[in-house]
Amino acid sequence: MAKVIAIANQKGGVGKTTTCVNLSSCVAALGKKVLVVDLDPQGNTTSGYGVAKKGQQSNIYTCLINDDDIRQAIVHTKFNADLIASNTQLAGAVVELVELPRRENRLRSILAPLIPLYDYVFIDCPPSLDLLTVNGLCACDTVLIPIQCEYYALEGLSELMNTLKIVRKKYNHYLDIEGVVFTMYSGRFNLTMQVVAQVKKYYGNKVYKTVVPRTVRLSEAPSFGMPINFYEPNGKGSEAYMDLAIEFVKHNRPQEPKKSRAKAAPAAEPAKNALED
Repeated sequence: MAKVIAIANQKGGVGKTTTCVNLSSCVAALGKKVLVVDLDPQGNTTSGYGVAKKGQQSNIYTCLINDDDIRQAIVHTKFNADLIASNTQLAGAVVELVELPRRENRLRSILAPLIPLYDYVFIDCPPSLDLLTVNGLCACDTVLIPIQCEYYALEGLSELMNTLKIVRKKYNHYLDIEGVVFTMYSGRFNLTMQVVAQVKKYYGNKVYKTVVPRTVRLSEAPSFGMPINFYEPNGKGSEAYMDLAIEFVKHNRPQEPKKSRAKAAPAAEPAKNALED
């Protein structure tokens, strides 16, 4: 049975889609069965996996709105992970979902037949707090939050936490935080270390030890339609996401061997469930 992880942050530009593409690809490279669901109308996860946004007859939009069979929408990529592609039509789905029954749980229902087929399902949520994001949060077991090391990211994180608490209370009582991962990390800046300290103070051991550095190759890889572990296997970005994948799998499968070569942020103290008051 798959564990479903939503990757969410309503603030754009924090490395959400970059993390979804590269973490899922690296987890698949570790031999896990991985499905990626592109719930973002921008479709950057779809193109990041080298899949044409307009070339799929069945996609996440047609499944959500027209009740297409989700199994017909699966794209088997050449990067070991399967994909449910996005489409520009998804931008209008927010309005169309309003009129549909059980609108908050549409995604959860359509994904149900696929859960036994995979080890992990990653959902790339839109950078907003709309009905698509709520669907992603209702369909998942946990939420992974990428955060850029800057002041405005802290404000966005606070808003996201309020949304998660509402979703947990009303729709998904088992929703929990998978973890927080620092992206575009540079230990040379005082602000970076201040943001790290603030986040660790609140989230404790929910913060991943692995941090993702800012690299040119991570920015280039999407334009070639390739995850970073295929675009530059031996680069810093690839190593960081592979370390993150190892840490992620280790956390979810404690019996598997430990391996890491990551740069680590300062150690954290244990924390309670961040969604509990």
